[in-house]
Amino acid sequence: MQAIERHKDHEHLEYGFGPMRNARWYKRAQAWLLSRGNRRYEAMVAEEKRALLAPLSGTVLEIGPGGGNNLAFLRTDVRWIGVEPNPFFHDRLRARGERLGIDVEVRAATAEALPAADRSVDAVVASLVLCSVRDPEATLREVRRVLRPGGRFVFVEHVAAPHGSGLRAVQHALRPVWRAFSDGCNPDRDTGRLIEAAGFADVDLRQFRLPVPIMGPHIAGVARV
Repeated sequence: MQAIERHKDHEHLEYGFGPMRNARWYKRAQAWLLSRGNRRYEAMVAEEKRALLAPLSGTVLEIGPGGGNNLAFLRTDVRWIGVEPNPFFHDRLRARGERLGIDVEVRAATAEALPAADRSVDAVVASLVLCSVRDPEATLREVRRVLRPGGRFVFVEHVAAPHGSGLRAVQHALRPVWRAFSDGCNPDRDTGRLIEAAGFADVDLRQFRLPVPIMGPHIAGVARV
């Protein structure tokens, strides 16, 4: 266990990245960049997101919503809670919710300690966020904790390429620099395996690949408690 913890600490501090990620100038810059979005990418995953998000109802908690691209796929009668640690996104999220007519509440917290009571939400959403959380296992435990019985965890995430592939080697080699310029994103994180091992009652996961560099391998699906 100590070896694992030392590895995690090393990963988080690669090239002094930890302190930089917490700096206000870095958070402001990330909010400015990510709020502009990537229209090409969003167009490629729009149908996946619509299929997963449109059926959600009740209280929906989204981890790391950034600029709020996923709000447009939700029903207007949901109660949406955005857990966003970057304060420079908060006003943008509230404004977007108001434009869409969705009841929006933004909470400043991390994915590893979700600010919600046990069994208090109907769905949790993660989209291009599990790659960058500091402790994905703790995050998934928190997802299970806050979901009501029968609740759904829906996700669209880029993931590591298959073991032994050239792309996997490239992802691993680029990880230190990639993390520094992509708000902590780990391009070689095996997120699908982590979700399947997290203790959900069942996991319906689909793998697909997008024509984008480094981040092409993707998963999308639903896990239920």
